[in-house]
Parts: sequence; C-alpha cells; structure tokens
Amino acid sequence: MPIGFSDLHKGIAIELDGKPYEVLEYTRQKMQQRAPVIRLKLRGIKDSKVFEKAFQSYTNEFTLADVESSTAQYLYNDGLFYTFMDLETYDQYQLSGDQLGTALDYLVEEATVDIISYNGKAINVKLPSSVVLTVTDTPPGVKGDTAQGGTKPAILETGVKTQVPLFINIEESIKIDTRTGEYLERA
Repeated sequence: MPIGFSDLHKGIAIELDGKPYEVLEYTRQKMQQRAPVIRLKLRGIKDSKVFEKAFQSYTNEFTLADVESSTAQYLYNDGLFYTFMDLETYDQYQLSGDQLGTALDYLVEEATVDIISYNGKAINVKLPSSVVLTVTDTPPGVKGDTAQGGTKPAILETGVKTQVPLFINIEESIKIDTRTGEYLERA
C-alpha cells in the first residue's frame, strides 16, 4: 500500500529497493526557494543496519512493508539453525546465526522473543529490552579496587563479555540491557 510523506512516523515499516526498513527518525527541513528535504533514519529489518537517507520532494511515495510480529519462544540450536516456536499457533521457525546477528549474545533456551516476519517468512527476532543471564566467569573483586570505576570484566552464560560491579560473583544472575550490553542490576 503506497503512503506519502505525511503518513510517515517513527516505528512504521516501509520498503525501499525491495527491502524492509523501520523508520527510526523523521525530519523535514524547509529551505528558501527550494523543495523541502525529508531526512529519514532507517534500520534494516533483516540486518539491523542503521543509515540515513534524504528525499528532495513530496512527490516520492513509499510502500508499506508487509511486516508482522508474533511472540515466540527459543527452543534449541541444532548446530546450523536456531528453532523458535510461536506461542499462539505453535508453528516453528528456523533462523540461521547470520539472520540473528548480535541477538545470539543474549539468547538462552526458553527465552521469549518477538519473531519478525516479512511477506510471511520469518527473517529476524526482536529481543526484550533486558534479559537475565548468569555470570560464568569473573575475577574476584578486591575491596578498595575502584581505580577503574568499580567494575570488572565478566563472561556470561552465552559467551558475551560485559563489565559488572565488583560485588558480582560467579553463578549470580544479572539483568543486562540488550540494546547496549550494559549491566543493569542483580536479578
């Protein structure tokens, strides 16, 4: 379905060059004696890459992308694909590690995610804003060792590395922000 510039807003999914993108930011700049310039900050739904694109006039039309989202649970990895099950229809989806990208850093079995489908085919997942993971390795915190801001490196159960406060020990569960990879709190 075609839409104009006036229908664009943050969060809408559009197609450009046959690929789906999510609009992150939308700004309009009016210049003297020139056509307005529309700047869009877009994120690729398939690959999560962010870029900006400018359009010179209101004559351009966009096509809404056929993107749907459904709640699913991560089941297992068979070595090649990661399998998810839709919690409403019980359909199973298989995605490769390349499709999941950095989401693998925060994905544990039985985790609840949103499956993103484009034209009826699962293409990616959207993680919750935070997840609870267990610390598998971290050096002991030494009292008074705050020259580095009171943090130390830690390896979590998925293999991702992050900085945690000195009081966090091995086998503790912590909450991690999936957008930045930063420690939030104990779980």
